[in-house]
Amino acid sequence: MEQLQWLAVVRHGLSTGNVLAEAAETGGHETIDIPERDADVPLSDTGREQARAVGKWLADLEEPPVVAVVSPYLRTRQTAEIALEASGVPMVVDERLRDRELGILDLLTARGVQNRLPDEFARRARLGKFYYRPPGGESWADVLLRLRALLRELAEDHPGGRVVLFAHEATVLLVRYLAERLSEAELMRIAHATTVANCSISTWRRHDGTLRAEHFNHVAHLHAEGATPTRQEDVDAEPV
Repeated sequence: MEQLQWLAVVRHGLSTGNVLAEAAETGGHETIDIPERDADVPLSDTGREQARAVGKWLADLEEPPVVAVVSPYLRTRQTAEIALEASGVPMVVDERLRDRELGILDLLTARGVQNRLPDEFARRARLGKFYYRPPGGESWADVLLRLRALLRELAEDHPGGRVVLFAHEATVLLVRYLAERLSEAELMRIAHATTVANCSISTWRRHDGTLRAEHFNHVAHLHAEGATPTRQEDVDAEPV
């Protein structure tokens, strides 16, 4: 089976939806007032600055990616377009990188789920984040099915190649699960301890036939360019 030499995942920049969701959660509201459908939420001005910082990081690489594969959601495409401007790296949009679909939980805060959908709140607590599928939505295990298919296809199309993905928070965690062959328990420990920062970069390089972590949730490029991440400090994974 063909294998990638280097894999990176970039979470999209801070979106207007991220700003509204954070305000709703901290304000104790039950709903999040985002006017657009999820696929059409754009970047904020800060998100655009963060995307430019990613572009400078990519430009400093000794070897550029051979291709960028991008979620079709607007905030993710905008991030990739800004970061890849003038880079010459081809960009391919793939719907398998879309964000996890929340179904009935869409636009509800944690308090909103608990108060308005107590049965779903209890079912989610019992099943856990990995396997819980909200009505009309996806579990993390569902997202993994499409990620596995995409990564297998990329390895076949770009053997020994370098690929960067522009996607979403859950994607970063789930690619780490696949690349490092984690267990559900190991993934959940990381997820509970980590907020994946907007425009953070996570990378893996193949060594002795195995993808090994170089960076996880890396944001030093954002500090360097004054596009400070909103929540998460720089956390670099040690090679495993």
